[in-house]
Amino acid sequence: MTARRPYPPDVSDDEWALVAPYLTLVPGQCSQREHALREVFNGLHYVIKTGAPWRWMLNDLPPWAAVYQQAQRWLAAGCFEAVADDLRSVLRVAAGRKAQPSAAILDSRTLRSSPESGTRAGYDGAKRKKGSKLHLAVDTLGHRLALHVTPASADDRAEVGRLARAVQASTGESVDLAYVDQGFPGARAAAAAKAHGIELEVVKLSEAKRGFVLLPRRWVVERSFAWATRFRRLVKDYERYASSLADLHLIAFACLMLKQAAELAAGS
Repeated sequence: MTARRPYPPDVSDDEWALVAPYLTLVPGQCSQREHALREVFNGLHYVIKTGAPWRWMLNDLPPWAAVYQQAQRWLAAGCFEAVADDLRSVLRVAAGRKAQPSAAILDSRTLRSSPESGTRAGYDGAKRKKGSKLHLAVDTLGHRLALHVTPASADDRAEVGRLARAVQASTGESVDLAYVDQGFPGARAAAAAKAHGIELEVVKLSEAKRGFVLLPRRWVVERSFAWATRFRRLVKDYERYASSLADLHLIAFACLMLKQAAELAAGS
């Protein structure tokens, strides 16, 4: 660590011990490395956690351009996907589950657009909101299985096939059931999921109930969306490209699992 005073978003020693092997793309003694890799990761976490623009990087962290470029290298190498997939298995086994899930929960969340994202925004008539839509699949513990971003005008049912394909790729085709809400009914969505070996089960809200009700299974993915809002950069769509918004969500979910795994390791 450097001699600077730590910031709240800084990665802990236990977290860094877990994630460092995934992020070390070249040997630590390489002459071209100018900034400590841990400080670069701290800078990335700072931007996502606080919502600060890249160019507002704190002066005692590495320059924003260095952090941004290194983040792109990590993403291109699949580092955060590997972190998320491996830690998901670890956390599942620690919770007494099988390493790979047999069930998933699918849903979407609409993020309001900003001037940076306005040119690609769509209008979600159900939410009465212009912006982008995050399509997310999680396991029954709420850990990310797959995600992607579309304009908010996209039909959830039309994205089931893409999510199902990504879920099976992430889990080794272990998932055979997915829970969805009443926005996913119909033969089209069911057939798209079935093509990848997944049966859809629609969890319905009883007409006899009024007000807020926790739906079986369905509440898990809603909690995952709430976890993502702890990262201020993800509260709205501040990104110029949809791929950037998806990448930042991937990093955020990886960081959430990293923190849980580090706490688990410290308590064992």
